[in-house]
Amino acid sequence: MQGSTVDSAKVALDYHGSAATGHEAHPDHRLFGLIVFLGAEAMIFMGLFMAYLTFRAVYPSWPPEGTPERELVLPGINTAILIASSFVIHRADTAIKQNNVNGLRKWFAITAAMGAIFLAGQLYEYHNLEFGLTTNLYASTFYVLTGFHGLHVFLGLGLILAVLWRARQREHYSSEHHFGVEAAELYWHFVDVVWIVLFLLLYIL
Repeated sequence: MQGSTVDSAKVALDYHGSAATGHEAHPDHRLFGLIVFLGAEAMIFMGLFMAYLTFRAVYPSWPPEGTPERELVLPGINTAILIASSFVIHRADTAIKQNNVNGLRKWFAITAAMGAIFLAGQLYEYHNLEFGLTTNLYASTFYVLTGFHGLHVFLGLGLILAVLWRARQREHYSSEHHFGVEAAELYWHFVDVVWIVLFLLLYIL
């Protein structure tokens, strides 16, 4: 009777132990979820790009006659800042993989500043543009595309600041646990790539 009780206890212990182990070994789908989300966002941008290209193809001249010339200096500087910020944020990811929390904080803070400068430059451009949202079809699509992208930059800046806030605790991120850092970096790279396409479509081509 006593042996049976001991065996039952061992079985129960093995069951709970294996359950706990199985729970800990459960695959992490957060990165997959982020990739799916970015894929969905990419499809939205793709639809906007295709609409813009369709408008451009059917109009006899593009931008429509009467549309003021676009300033290239400020958007060019903004583009350089945003592209450079991708390299900066990657330095933060490299730092945390070496357990360098101070490096993570420094490079994320610089990235946040560059993102804020980009948004300030975009607002300044809006304020000084010689056409409005309803001037013509080009103006409308210009504001929709750049404004929607600006919203994504704003959200990315929020993610970066959230990581900085959590990084106040030295043990929160490490070489083994840094998904938040990788997620913010991946999102920021996505924002940068989208802007490069936008810049070429709206300002160069």
